[in-house]
Amino acid sequence: MVRGKLREDAILGATLELLAESGYRALTMDAVAARAHASKTTIYRRWRNKAELVRATLDAYDSQSNDDVEDTGTLRGDLLAVVGMLRVKSTQLPVTLYHEMLEISRHDKELDAALRAHLANEEVSPVLAPIRRAVERGELPEDVDTDLIHDVAEAMILHRVQYGEFDDAFTVRLVDDVLLVLLTRGEK
Repeated sequence: MVRGKLREDAILGATLELLAESGYRALTMDAVAARAHASKTTIYRRWRNKAELVRATLDAYDSQSNDDVEDTGTLRGDLLAVVGMLRVKSTQLPVTLYHEMLEISRHDKELDAALRAHLANEEVSPVLAPIRRAVERGELPEDVDTDLIHDVAEAMILHRVQYGEFDDAFTVRLVDDVLLVLLTRGEK
């Protein structure tokens, strides 16, 4: 029997697969348990409900994706790498999944709280590490508004994923004409 971190990873991986295949509404603890070869008791010992399990899954998914982004040594390079990673991620889960969860969260307090907690978790923001490194290198001041950068990038990317083409031209435009401008405004 697999225990600890490996068991947790199996459960979170199974949850992510099932979300991608069938969406939030169809996700059940029984299906997660079967896919992960775990008992429901094991799942409920860690997460009180489906919404908390989904939050943990999204947190882990985002953290792993962020960890996979290389440190290029420059703010611009790091931001291009982050947006490139997000471009790949945009093809891994159906965009309809996020819309479905947002729609359900309007009436489901547990899911609403879980999604808000996920979005408020600064540690899973893909722009946090590049900005921290840029501050350490002296490229940015310490008081840079990471929330603004995260929100603007997320809004533009979600719009592009849903209504446009998330291509190289958009990636460069987002980094050069929006994110870097916001990050370095006031510097002369």
